[in-house]
Amino acid sequence: MMEAKQWTVQIYISEEGDETHARAVLATRDTSRLMGRGVARRNPIDRPIPEIGDELAASRALEDLAIRLHDVASDDIVQLTGPVQA
Repeated sequence: MMEAKQWTVQIYISEEGDETHARAVLATRDTSRLMGRGVARRNPIDRPIPEIGDELAASRALEDLAIRLHDVASDDIVQLTGPVQA
């Protein structure tokens, strides 16, 4: 029988002046938490539309998280795969 797994990503967003900061936190059953970060900066001449900063910062945090997760998987491959030692 196939096992179903659930991984959860929570995104935390904060604004400081013209900057929006985001943290994407991955929680799995098998690993410790993994986190990515992203920042968006509004050009002072642009209209203030916080939603755009949220979207950009969150997408950058998710991209950072994806890179970190890939690094973890690559390290696991190097350490844990290969021929079975008898």
